Amino acid sequence: MTDYTAADDSGKGYLLDNRQAEAGERFAALSQLFDPVTFRRLGALGVAAGWHCWEVGAGGPGVPGWLAERVGEEGRVLATDLDTSWMPRTGAPYEVVRHDVGAEEPPEGRFDLVHARLVLVHVPQREAALRSMVRALRPGGWLLVEDADPALQPLACPDEYGPEQVLANRIRRGFRALLAERGAQLDFGRTLPRLLRTAGLAEVGAEAYFPITSPVGSALEAATVRQIRDRLVAAGLATAEEIEEHLANIASGRLDTATAPLISAWGRKPPGPDRD
Repeated sequence: MTDYTAADDSGKGYLLDNRQAEAGERFAALSQLFDPVTFRRLGALGVAAGWHCWEVGAGGPGVPGWLAERVGEEGRVLATDLDTSWMPRTGAPYEVVRHDVGAEEPPEGRFDLVHARLVLVHVPQREAALRSMVRALRPGGWLLVEDADPALQPLACPDEYGPEQVLANRIRRGFRALLAERGAQLDFGRTLPRLLRTAGLAEVGAEAYFPITSPVGSALEAATVRQIRDRLVAAGLATAEEIEEHLANIASGRLDTATAPLISAWGRKPPGPDRD
């Protein structure tokens, strides 16, 4: 959850700018939706006292805070992002550093775990970023990458039975078009197992989480649409009246809105001499 391609003068930068007021609502909803999935997977990888962990594109404090509690005082948690404005300024049990994973060398040291969630799909230099994360692992360390695959399930309402669902799906198609225009790879999630194996990792596995409907999912949909409403209107993808109608449909509680599947993929750096 990050801003690795912040808006530039051309207006073609990152669509979901962390500096917008709605970003906080989106971060909160994403955390409620996906933190249990992430924490379960991190626990299965064995995160324990003394581990050194790098949280890439942390966005907010949820995941680094959980990691810091697991690794304890003898461990280390480094949380990085291009935009650290949603992170604690002081007093956190982890380090906060501004860092561009797609353009800069990995931080000093070697890590038992490197984790990124909803980051690489937005990073133009995503292959370089993945290589950087692998280089940062110690031999035997784990990489966990979790990213969306909007092309795998592109609908806001998979059960399209009425005009409200038709409108929701049209607005979702507009959102996907804007993402693709800004360089997001909409089928990226499904490629993660192959990319991890190609990067030399072993014991590769993956799973998908696909929430079809929930109050939190509705809150995420509403915050996202509010955040991009001006871009949708400017691109002719929806009118202001249609967007207000869609937001009212969400607020009614009768619209089942799905999120794109979250693909969690993990792999282990083979034990042996670290030549990186």
